[in-house]
Amino acid sequence: MKIDKNIYKLSSIELAPKLLGKILCRSINGKVLKYRITETETYYSEQDTACHAHKGKTNRTKIMYEEGGVAYIYLCYGMHWMLNIVSGGKDIPQAVLIRGVEGYNGPGKLTKILNITGKLNGENLINSNKIWLEDDNFVCKFKSAPRIGINYATEEYKNKLWRFILV
Repeated sequence: MKIDKNIYKLSSIELAPKLLGKILCRSINGKVLKYRITETETYYSEQDTACHAHKGKTNRTKIMYEEGGVAYIYLCYGMHWMLNIVSGGKDIPQAVLIRGVEGYNGPGKLTKILNITGKLNGENLINSNKIWLEDDNFVCKFKSAPRIGINYATEEYKNKLWRFILV
């Protein structure tokens, strides 16, 4: 069953660990692929120097300013699509990067196997029949760690334990 739409109202800091163990679902040509989320990372607002919205609203980041429950998908290094879940209220840019699913560590690998591209940017996860999240009441434990690949961020934000990993 799809996750409760109210979960998307949480801040990305609250949402990121709650997405661990949830099921990422993708419908491709009538076939539904389902993978359990094993790793997430949070990006929280313009003050977070690792967040794409750090420098304000742009054409690329405008999706992050939407109300929670939409997909923010961007191309990294010109070759890897990254799937993020926008969360919180409108005009407070924040999102949770889905870093891994069972069997596929790495955000670029999971988008490749699930055929997630920029065509899904802005997709409403609450009522989409292309991509959505499900909750099967799986209970899990997790650990926190620093985020990866954000050397450009200030020391304060590089060292935040905003990556969450299923254990």
